[in-house]
Amino acid sequence: MDARIKYSILLIGVGIILAFLPFNAAQTFQLKADELLSLSGSGDMYFSVDQVARFVNNEDSTIQIIDIRSAEQFRECNIPGSVNIPFSELLNPLWEPTLNQKEIKTIFYGNGNQTANYAWTIVTGMGYSNSYVMKGGLNEWFKTVMLSQYSGEKITPAENARFENRLNARKIFTQINSLPDSLKTRFFDAKRLTQSKLDGGCE
Repeated sequence: MDARIKYSILLIGVGIILAFLPFNAAQTFQLKADELLSLSGSGDMYFSVDQVARFVNNEDSTIQIIDIRSAEQFRECNIPGSVNIPFSELLNPLWEPTLNQKEIKTIFYGNGNQTANYAWTIVTGMGYSNSYVMKGGLNEWFKTVMLSQYSGEKITPAENARFENRLNARKIFTQINSLPDSLKTRFFDAKRLTQSKLDGGCE
């Protein structure tokens, strides 16, 4: 399918979704449809799973990962370090300081691409810069990070580095998501407190 047709369909879908969300973004959209089409068609909106895995391993403070699935799905499993903002809450003004970042890159992910693409389109249309999508979502994370393996006698240095990156991210993912619910709650509360301080919400 032609890229412009694909992203035109995306914009139509976003328009329908906005009509049913409890918060109104339509009145605050700063970018026109053709501008969004140009940005989305370039492909620059995506980070690969391998790139996100590297961010997780390095505890990169220049990015924030936003899980837009439901709170129930987030508690079940999530990418370590991510913050849960369910898609239905995306336009809640309380989340604006988190999403409207000038220096930090915001990376959205869902189970696949569609909802994260919607989220990117909405926040980018509202003028929030530095927004991206983890291509393939959590489904691709499991395929690439959790299930990938190399076989054979020879592995190139590049393949070895890529596998080590995935293996380390897999270990972190497993460790965090294996915590009891009580410890998970403390971990997520600590993440929210840290985020609140970064946003200027706490002393």
